[in-house]
Amino acid sequence: MPVYGQVPEFQLISQTGQTFDRRQLDGKIWAADFIYTHCPGPCPRMSSQLQRVQTAVAELPNVRLVSFSVDPAHDTPSVLAEYARRCQALPGRWFFLTGDSKTLDTLDRHAFMLGNLDGSMQHSTRFVLVDRQGRIRGYYGTSEDDPTSHLIADIRWLAKQQS
Repeated sequence: MPVYGQVPEFQLISQTGQTFDRRQLDGKIWAADFIYTHCPGPCPRMSSQLQRVQTAVAELPNVRLVSFSVDPAHDTPSVLAEYARRCQALPGRWFFLTGDSKTLDTLDRHAFMLGNLDGSMQHSTRFVLVDRQGRIRGYYGTSEDDPTSHLIADIRWLAKQQS
């Protein structure tokens, strides 16, 4: 699998209200997306797809899911906690993160290379796969077909390669 970049250090707030930084993902394989909780379009579908990924890789203890909010003004920890509950997110496995809009924008557009080129922070309809060293290893589009089977296969491949 190619390496597309390195996820930089970051510090945000999880749906539990606790500080969450990238070091908490060190040694973990993780899939990420950028959403907002009141999205009328693709975000609910993407969250449903990540819920299927969560179920499919439940036996792999070092896999995490991370959903970053692109609307930190609305998506407070309590709003994210309710959204996580609706998504049946497993505590300690799937994190919903909010925080400083500048940090989220930097991650969205510059680290993950997903955001809008005009400088506005927007969600993407792609998932990103990150390996145990924090390197971006894959992008999975959700706008047409369901990419979960490919994402799950690549998570399993990374787990075997890096075990």
